[in-house]
Parts: sequence; structure tokens; C-alpha cells
Amino acid sequence: MATKKNQILVPDHVYVPKHEIITKQEAEAVLEKYNCKPTELPLIFVNDPAILGLGVKPGDMIKITRKSPTAGESLYYRYVVEI
Repeated sequence: MATKKNQILVPDHVYVPKHEIITKQEAEAVLEKYNCKPTELPLIFVNDPAILGLGVKPGDMIKITRKSPTAGESLYYRYVVEI
């Protein structure tokens, strides 16, 4: 993505944790592990600035890897929806 001088894209910012699309098989494993439906996960809008450039579409599942002072890193999952 092209940026203006001194402009930082949200996904590249140091305080934005790593966001990535997971495969359908990984998503099914997550849903089975937590015994839930996709819509019971926290939702994230398809146009959320943190996932720009990932090529997400409604129905995808996003894995967010956050740094944790106690656990080292923690994983969060969100289900992509339209506005």
C-alpha cells in the first residue's frame, strides 16, 4: 500500500497485534475446541482498519496474536462480518 510521508498504516503500527486469516480447517478446530458457533465469537467488521490489506471477506475467521506479560502471547479469534 502506498503511504504519504510520515503516514503509518494501522496494521503496521507497533501497538496493533498480529492479525491473520486462518484456514477453514483451523476455524473448525477452534469452534470445536470452544464448543461454539462462529457468530458466538467476538465480531470484527470487514472494513476494520486493523485487517486492511488481508483480503478478508465475511465469514472468515481472524486469529489475533497479542503479547502478554504473563503468558508470553495470547490468542484471540474473531469472526468477520459486514456492517
